[in-house]
Amino acid sequence: MNPFLDACRAAVGAAYVLAAPADMAAYLTDHRRRHTGAALAVVKPGSTDEVATIVRLCRQYRVPLVPQGGNTGLVLGSVPDRSGSAIVLSLTRLNRIRAIDPVNDTLVAEAGCILKNVQDAAAGADRLFPLSLASEGSCTIGGNLSSNAGGTAVLRYGNARELCLGLEVVTAEGEIWDGLRGLRKDNTGYDLRDLFIGAEGTLGIITAAVLKLFPRPRAQLTALAALSSPAAALALLAAARARCGDALTGFELMSDICLQLVQKHFPSLHAPFAQTWPQYALLELSDRESEQHATQLLEGVIGAAMESGLVQDAVVASSLAQSAALWRLREHISAAQAAEGKNIKHDIAVPISRIGDFIEDTGRLLAQAFPGCRLVTFGHLGDGNLHYNVSAPAGMTDDAFLARQAEVNRVVHDSVHRHGGSISAEHGLGALKREEVLRYKSPVEIRLQHVIKEALDPLKLMNPGKLI
Repeated sequence: MNPFLDACRAAVGAAYVLAAPADMAAYLTDHRRRHTGAALAVVKPGSTDEVATIVRLCRQYRVPLVPQGGNTGLVLGSVPDRSGSAIVLSLTRLNRIRAIDPVNDTLVAEAGCILKNVQDAAAGADRLFPLSLASEGSCTIGGNLSSNAGGTAVLRYGNARELCLGLEVVTAEGEIWDGLRGLRKDNTGYDLRDLFIGAEGTLGIITAAVLKLFPRPRAQLTALAALSSPAAALALLAAARARCGDALTGFELMSDICLQLVQKHFPSLHAPFAQTWPQYALLELSDRESEQHATQLLEGVIGAAMESGLVQDAVVASSLAQSAALWRLREHISAAQAAEGKNIKHDIAVPISRIGDFIEDTGRLLAQAFPGCRLVTFGHLGDGNLHYNVSAPAGMTDDAFLARQAEVNRVVHDSVHRHGGSISAEHGLGALKREEVLRYKSPVEIRLQHVIKEALDPLKLMNPGKLI
């Protein structure tokens, strides 16, 4: 018998300590199924107190732990390495909505709450929780905050960090910090909340959060515009922001190959244009006045852009069904890529004004180094975040192409750096980019992060091998 696991069973119940390989399997493989780790056990506490007890036991027995929510990450941040020395600490049982305060526009959710359930709870109080991701039916609030998730509404509402007012955290020493304060102003010292958001579980374990809510819009309208270039998309973004202001809540960019792949692998999804164009922009307006007002705004933007030649063609959704159909084109890009074959993903950010130059420069460099490679470029143009993915040239096997991943990454990431960007916009670093980021961060920045890690987790038991 293992005294550490026996103590875990006593703390959370034997049914919630999984040690058999078959029981652990789903927790050990990453979302893209490219890495499978090993673990001593999967432990599933049911309360913050139980989380704290397990952390104290890990500290006592010097057992590393890997916090895990919905395990939807793409950078190996929520799965263990292959040593088998760590436990996976699954937070899925911490899934309660503790409180909703519609007057203060806040909601308190535990870390294991599914994002879609939080959205629904907010809607039930006639409020909006605007964080929206393709994985919202399975990702959790704790994971969203630990990776500082972005999504499609960052343009208007900000990343997960901007949507959180307070946290409850179990520290690396097994203490509970109750920072669940629903305050917009609190100048009483260091902002501990911001230390844990985006830290990928390397400093402590988020167990609950106070989240910001917003009034529900009276109308949401969507349009898809066909464009000749990324530069035209940037000009349309500027025009839409000038005319619509905060009503513009989404502006997604998609290259033509994105829609080609979607239509190839999901034949029921059709682009609404008679011909193809190099780029497409998906615009969403959320209006607090009326549907009529939103329609006037959106049709005004699109109409003026078509008259000036900025937009080549466009369709404005006239119903919820049409709007959903346009969004499905965007939402199925990743699945279409997966069906086409393995690809090399990049979650990057550059200043919005540099996106056109970045796409042109990087595309040219990749074409020179990897002739015939296909660039599947899409993402949140309004906040400078692109999913810049590279697929193998025709005739090259997936394995042969993936063997050159480091070379592809070097071209893309060096270009990102030259254009003043970041190699991780919203997915985090995890284990996948932990070493890569050292090429682009200054020694001062790296040293300060190590100082923080040493201060809060000197035993280095919290999600080892991730981020730092």
